Amino acid sequence: MLYKIGKFLFYIYFSLFRRVKVEGMENVPKEGPLLLYANHPSAWDMILIGVYMKRKVHYMAKAELFRNPFLAWLFRSLGAFPVNRGKGDVGSIKTVFRLLEEGKVVGIFPEGTRTPKKDPRKRKMGAALLAARSKAPVLPVGVVWSKKIFSRVRLVFGKPFIVQPEKEGEHTGKDELMNITSDIIDRIYALIGQ
Repeated sequence: MLYKIGKFLFYIYFSLFRRVKVEGMENVPKEGPLLLYANHPSAWDMILIGVYMKRKVHYMAKAELFRNPFLAWLFRSLGAFPVNRGKGDVGSIKTVFRLLEEGKVVGIFPEGTRTPKKDPRKRKMGAALLAARSKAPVLPVGVVWSKKIFSRVRLVFGKPFIVQPEKEGEHTGKDELMNITSDIIDRIYALIGQ
């Protein structure tokens, strides 16, 4: 209920104060497990994607956002779950696999933090690890955001693909995982011409 109300209110906000152009909506699978990977130029990205996606997105969000009890309740109500960045968070990884097994959409920013433009130094191999191990389709999403009110915002959904590492399962090496993450990020930025 809260999710639907929030989605409606933010849709009104975007309609009044932003000129959102959505492209590639036909690429979003209507059902089944899905890893949604997007670039992260602003704090609004989770909300923007969530408003225009027809399916609910369960975001992996930094644990710091869950320190305040009210915000923790709000984020969990909206489908988000915490991840401790910078260390292997087994609990959040288990949550991702459980959600995918239930046929849900999990949203992750593979750069790990807000990044105004493409930065080769910002890429987390966890994105590749989750995609390689789960075999869930990856949906690349590109966001073009401007801080100026009434400015054009672009939201581009690419075609889903399956990550297929050279070596399956536990044997996928660190270098290969970083290469896969780089490929995912390159696909995202290609959608918005970067």
